[in-house]
Amino acid sequence: MDLYPVYRIEQAVFPHPWPYRAFEQFLGDPGFLVADAGSIVGYVVAETTRGPAGPVCHVKDLAVREGWRRRGIASALLDRVLAQFAGRVRAFKLEVRAGNEAARRLYRHHGFGYHRTVPAYYDDGEDALVLVRHASAGATG
Repeated sequence: MDLYPVYRIEQAVFPHPWPYRAFEQFLGDPGFLVADAGSIVGYVVAETTRGPAGPVCHVKDLAVREGWRRRGIASALLDRVLAQFAGRVRAFKLEVRAGNEAARRLYRHHGFGYHRTVPAYYDDGEDALVLVRHASAGATG
Protein backbone atom coordinates (compact mmCIF):
# COMPACT_ATOMS: atom_id res chain seq x y z
CA MET A 1 0.00 0.00 0.00
CA ASP A 2 1.16 3.51 -0.79
CA LEU A 3 1.28 5.34 2.55
CA TYR A 4 1.66 8.83 1.12
CA PRO A 5 -2.10 9.42 0.73
CA VAL A 6 -2.58 8.44 4.38
CA TYR A 7 0.28 10.70 5.43
CA ARG A 8 -1.12 13.62 3.41
CA ILE A 9 -4.50 13.24 5.15
CA GLU A 10 -2.73 13.13 8.52
CA GLN A 11 -0.85 16.33 7.73
CA ALA A 12 -3.99 18.11 6.54
CA VAL A 13 -6.19 17.08 9.47
CA PHE A 14 -3.97 17.33 12.55
CA PRO A 15 -1.99 20.35 13.77
CA HIS A 16 0.75 17.99 15.06
CA PRO A 17 0.68 15.05 12.62
CA TRP A 18 2.33 11.71 13.13
CA PRO A 19 5.58 11.27 11.19
CA TYR A 20 5.52 9.10 8.07
CA ARG A 21 7.56 6.43 9.88
CA ALA A 22 4.79 5.99 12.46
CA PHE A 23 2.51 4.69 9.71
CA GLU A 24 5.20 2.37 8.38
CA GLN A 25 5.22 0.45 11.67
CA PHE A 26 1.48 -0.28 11.35
CA LEU A 27 1.56 -1.36 7.71
CA GLY A 28 0.00 -4.82 7.46
CA ASP A 29 -1.44 -4.73 10.99
CA PRO A 30 -5.11 -5.77 11.31
CA GLY A 31 -5.95 -2.44 12.97
CA PHE A 32 -4.63 -0.28 10.13
CA LEU A 33 -7.61 0.15 7.83
CA VAL A 34 -8.28 2.56 4.99
CA ALA A 35 -11.39 3.81 3.22
CA ASP A 36 -10.85 3.75 -0.52
CA ALA A 37 -13.16 5.51 -2.96
CA GLY A 38 -10.84 5.29 -5.95
CA SER A 39 -8.23 6.89 -3.72
CA ILE A 40 -7.65 6.75 0.02
CA VAL A 41 -10.13 9.11 1.69
CA GLY A 42 -9.74 8.04 5.31
CA TYR A 43 -7.98 5.70 7.67
CA VAL A 44 -7.92 4.35 11.19
CA VAL A 45 -5.05 2.96 13.24
CA ALA A 46 -5.76 0.72 16.23
CA GLU A 47 -3.78 -1.84 18.16
CA THR A 48 -4.16 -4.21 21.06
CA THR A 49 -2.60 -3.17 24.36
CA ARG A 50 -2.66 -4.72 27.82
CA GLY A 51 -5.12 -3.23 30.25
CA PRO A 52 -5.58 -4.04 33.95
CA ALA A 53 -8.52 -6.34 33.17
CA GLY A 54 -7.17 -7.84 29.93
CA PRO A 55 -6.56 -6.86 26.32
CA VAL A 56 -7.79 -3.47 25.11
CA CYS A 57 -8.10 -2.11 21.58
CA HIS A 58 -6.56 1.36 21.54
CA VAL A 59 -7.90 3.44 18.65
CA LYS A 60 -4.88 5.66 18.08
CA ASP A 61 -5.70 7.67 14.97
CA LEU A 62 -8.76 8.24 12.79
CA ALA A 63 -9.08 10.79 10.00
CA VAL A 64 -11.11 11.50 6.87
CA ARG A 65 -9.96 13.74 4.05
CA GLU A 66 -11.60 17.16 3.75
CA GLY A 67 -14.40 17.00 1.20
CA TRP A 68 -15.25 13.42 2.21
CA ARG A 69 -16.48 14.16 5.71
CA ARG A 70 -20.11 13.77 6.82
CA ARG A 71 -20.58 10.80 4.48
CA GLY A 72 -20.32 8.09 7.13
CA ILE A 73 -16.69 7.21 6.35
CA ALA A 74 -15.38 7.71 9.89
CA SER A 75 -18.32 5.73 11.24
CA ALA A 76 -17.67 2.89 8.78
CA LEU A 77 -13.97 2.82 9.69
CA LEU A 78 -14.82 2.70 13.38
CA ASP A 79 -17.35 -0.10 12.75
CA ARG A 80 -14.62 -2.06 10.96
CA VAL A 81 -12.24 -1.66 13.92
CA LEU A 82 -14.93 -2.75 16.38
CA ALA A 83 -15.63 -5.83 14.24
CA GLN A 84 -11.92 -6.57 13.68
CA PHE A 85 -11.20 -6.71 17.42
CA ALA A 86 -14.53 -8.16 18.62
CA GLY A 87 -14.05 -11.24 20.75
CA ARG A 88 -10.33 -10.49 21.20
CA VAL A 89 -10.48 -7.55 23.61
CA ARG A 90 -12.38 -6.62 26.76
CA ALA A 91 -12.70 -2.95 25.86
CA PHE A 92 -11.92 -0.22 23.34
CA LYS A 93 -10.34 3.09 24.29
CA LEU A 94 -9.29 6.30 22.62
CA GLU A 95 -8.33 9.89 23.30
CA VAL A 96 -10.18 12.81 21.75
CA ARG A 97 -9.68 16.54 21.99
CA ALA A 98 -12.04 17.97 24.58
CA GLY A 99 -13.22 20.58 22.07
CA ASN A 100 -13.82 18.20 19.15
CA GLU A 101 -17.61 17.94 19.39
CA ALA A 102 -18.04 16.17 16.02
CA ALA A 103 -15.65 13.37 17.02
CA ARG A 104 -17.20 13.11 20.47
CA ARG A 105 -20.66 12.65 18.89
CA LEU A 106 -19.27 9.95 16.59
CA TYR A 107 -17.75 8.06 19.51
CA ARG A 108 -20.88 8.39 21.69
CA HIS A 109 -22.90 6.97 18.79
CA HIS A 110 -20.59 3.95 18.82
CA GLY A 111 -21.02 3.33 22.54
CA PHE A 112 -17.94 5.10 23.91
CA GLY A 113 -18.33 6.83 27.26
CA TYR A 114 -16.24 9.24 29.28
CA HIS A 115 -13.57 7.63 31.44
CA ARG A 116 -11.25 10.48 32.46
CA THR A 117 -9.59 13.73 31.38
CA VAL A 118 -5.87 14.05 30.67
CA PRO A 119 -4.95 17.72 31.18
CA ALA A 120 -2.78 19.36 28.49
CA TYR A 121 -2.44 16.08 26.56
CA TYR A 122 -2.00 17.75 23.19
CA ASP A 123 1.01 19.87 22.17
CA ASP A 124 -1.11 23.02 22.14
CA GLY A 125 -2.21 22.42 25.74
CA GLU A 126 -5.73 21.17 25.02
CA ASP A 127 -7.08 18.44 27.29
CA ALA A 128 -7.85 14.96 26.03
CA LEU A 129 -10.89 13.00 27.05
CA VAL A 130 -10.25 9.29 27.40
CA LEU A 131 -13.31 7.43 26.16
CA VAL A 132 -13.97 3.73 26.71
CA ARG A 133 -16.37 1.23 25.23
CA HIS A 134 -16.78 -2.20 26.76
CA ALA A 135 -16.51 -4.94 24.17
CA SER A 136 -20.07 -6.09 24.89
CA ALA A 137 -21.51 -2.57 24.33
CA GLY A 138 -23.38 -1.66 21.19
CA ALA A 139 -24.01 1.61 19.46
CA THR A 140 -26.20 3.95 21.45
CA GLY A 141 -27.48 6.17 18.68
